[in-house]
Amino acid sequence: MELDLQQYSVRTDLAVDAREMAAKQYPGTIPGVDEEVSDKDGIKITRLNVLNDEGSQAIGRVKGHYVTLEVPGLRNGDTGLQERVTEAFAREFEDFLTLIGIQKKDTVLIVGLGNWNVTPDSLGPLVVENVLVTRQYFELMPDQVAPGYRQISAIAPGVLGITGIESSEIVQGIVERTKPDLIIAIDALASRSLERVNTTIQIADIGIHPGSGIGNKRKGLTKEVLGVPCIAIGVPTVCYASTIVNNVMEMMKKHFGQETNQTREIMGMLDDISENERLALVKEVLEPLGHDLIVTPKEIDEFIEDIANIVASGLNASLHDAVDSGNSGAYTH
Repeated sequence: MELDLQQYSVRTDLAVDAREMAAKQYPGTIPGVDEEVSDKDGIKITRLNVLNDEGSQAIGRVKGHYVTLEVPGLRNGDTGLQERVTEAFAREFEDFLTLIGIQKKDTVLIVGLGNWNVTPDSLGPLVVENVLVTRQYFELMPDQVAPGYRQISAIAPGVLGITGIESSEIVQGIVERTKPDLIIAIDALASRSLERVNTTIQIADIGIHPGSGIGNKRKGLTKEVLGVPCIAIGVPTVCYASTIVNNVMEMMKKHFGQETNQTREIMGMLDDISENERLALVKEVLEPLGHDLIVTPKEIDEFIEDIANIVASGLNASLHDAVDSGNSGAYTH
């Protein structure tokens, strides 16, 4: 009997992770996928467009547009770099709005998904705390609103375990009453790559599924569900223990390959099997023991505040013409 490896596939929410895994099956260009990469001043930007069903099947991602900013230097706490990332994110997000047809006057609801009591999952609520909310002024004193500001509202709906209500149900109720033209959903993600945890921001126009990073399959915040275009902004803050072990094995294989021609003798059968087969083996060992933990780096407390400010400041600058990206720091209610 052939082993079904689908349940053992690498868990990741990042399109660039999926692109890398697909590249092993499709050397060169992946059918149905357009890719553009730029790398400047320590900020690598990858723009992926999944054009059709063929591309979607090839990389395992829904048809749509994906923009990923990778900044390994963010782990160093360099404030100058953080400012450059904020500016780059603001530019990319503004271009993204234009790409999907969002107009300057369109109203926006920002949804901060996640649990504010759990640090790696608190990105969404932290961003909501720091975005410039203006809807109340448009509602109560529209004649006093200066030019260059957009109508923005924001909500952090909490998580199912705290509220007993699906986030999508809460958002759906708000959408029906306030009728925004666009939803921006912000959430923490999972990555297959250790290097991308805490260093990466992804923008996508496919919406978001709360809890997807930890394997929960629940009703999502998507245009199909809400009737409104939904942009997802995500940052990987966690990685599975099995993924880490799998990555370490791959790094060991490459290291031994550079140092000796006896990799086969050292690695044994692990040198020959595919990534999914190796991951299946790791999970087979870890899961019965309850050891396939969801892991986050020890610096997460400081990082989550920094990245939330980057995202919030970038959103403030891209959504409001009157706000400059270099001067769009945290706005506290």
